[in-house]
Amino acid sequence: MNTCRESLLELARRAVASGTSIVAKSAVQSISVKGDRDFVTDLDIAVQEHVESYLHSEAPHIGFLGEEGDNALHESGPFWVLDPIDGTSNFIHGLPIFGISLALFENSRPTIGVIALPALHREYYAAEGIGAFCNGRPIQVGAAARLSEAIVSIGDYAVGRDAEERNLPRLSLTGLLAAQAERIRMFGSAAFDLVCVAQGSTDGCVILSNNLWDVAAGAVIVRESGGYVYDSDGSDHGIGSRHTIAGNAHTAEALVALVGQAHRTSADRQGDICPRDRYVQPNPPR
Repeated sequence: MNTCRESLLELARRAVASGTSIVAKSAVQSISVKGDRDFVTDLDIAVQEHVESYLHSEAPHIGFLGEEGDNALHESGPFWVLDPIDGTSNFIHGLPIFGISLALFENSRPTIGVIALPALHREYYAAEGIGAFCNGRPIQVGAAARLSEAIVSIGDYAVGRDAEERNLPRLSLTGLLAAQAERIRMFGSAAFDLVCVAQGSTDGCVILSNNLWDVAAGAVIVRESGGYVYDSDGSDHGIGSRHTIAGNAHTAEALVALVGQAHRTSADRQGDICPRDRYVQPNPPR
């Protein structure tokens, strides 16, 4: 493994651990509304400010993009992407499925991923070429050979503008999975969805969105655990992807096909394949 990347992985782990300590010793004092059924707490802000400051002090040459900011990059070169609390609604309601998710992008590709689940006392991390780990132990994807043997998680339904329209393919997909998968789960955290795939607790996940802070770290961890991460057209998942589909060699391909079927079904009903779900890449570096 590249020595520089190895040191950056350790930096990322320390940064996430420092954010975890804030969550562990603090209580939510305020909750603000970001949009329709979309919230942010004072701890989201506190974790992001602390982790960003820590990373800048240790590696000032690396840019930073966080969920709770202007969502724009103003630096060229490598950059960090942080979701300070992925699964904020779970966190607010006292559900333990939430995490701190940090990824490093190099040449527009995520190469390092760290996800901490504070309430579950788990740390997942990976970097290209070294594998994926949970609490220091190697992890790998499951071996399900078909969807009838697979537990598959799906991302949250859409909220906000045009949510009814945007939920048509999600609802169609849910129906298709109900007919074919062993079981369906909805955890409410993309980071949790992806690490479950990476450690073989589930056999695939479908997230019909692609906010970088939600999925970048998990994508690295899945790939390094022997899994695959695709966009809904079957291409490798990347910075400009529309959706996030993960699994092993069998389930990931089957899920891509099923998502395509779900979109065709909803398009027949609506005449629109929900283009608003596409993630808009941050402003180009200046």
